[in-house]
Amino acid sequence: MKPLTTPTFPALAIALLTTLLPLTTAKHIMIPSNSFTSQSTFDTDWSYLYPWGSDHNGAARMSKSQATLSSSGTLTLTAKRVDCEKPASHGGKQIPIRYLSGAVHARERFNVSRGGGYDFSGEFKAPTARGTWPAFWLTGVDSWPPEIDMAEWKGSGKISFNTFNTSSQVRARDVDYPSPGEWHKVLCEVRDGGNGRDVSVRFWMDGRVVETQYGKGFVGKSMYL
Repeated sequence: MKPLTTPTFPALAIALLTTLLPLTTAKHIMIPSNSFTSQSTFDTDWSYLYPWGSDHNGAARMSKSQATLSSSGTLTLTAKRVDCEKPASHGGKQIPIRYLSGAVHARERFNVSRGGGYDFSGEFKAPTARGTWPAFWLTGVDSWPPEIDMAEWKGSGKISFNTFNTSSQVRARDVDYPSPGEWHKVLCEVRDGGNGRDVSVRFWMDGRVVETQYGKGFVGKSMYL
């Protein structure tokens, strides 16, 4: 993790590898683990902000200035307090913007086909301080849900693994997140669940299975990372 000038706003540091699992057992690497080593490798696979822009459903506005790369292959996302930003609009409501933060999304879109699936893996140093909300997640391109929170830190000292079937039908698992200042590996195996309609989602942290969840009707739906 890179040192911050303002300790109140910690950083999220990421190294990522994404693979596609076709009908055979062979793996095809879609986003290589060196994609954060330079601006040119980053630009091949990633873009800044959310896929839809700079704002979402919180008090932080995403800015390219808050995302930095290192030659060691680490992406660091930071947040800083700001004033006088134009409010965001979400769900018909105005949301005051109190922070500028960093986000990136993959240029590739991910669609679990019948009999197929993906492995999404990354190594993270993520803050758990109150008021922080880093996330490593998949969300629908054309509709919501699907949403799979492959790792989410909501300022509670824990890490969350969630699958949204509807806004009220959510499978969520919170577990302890030890030593936030150290690297932790997250792996999410997303597969056709066997019926050609639903997906199974198996969550791992630091080499151990946390839980398996299911996404109803997720097969064939395009998702952002």
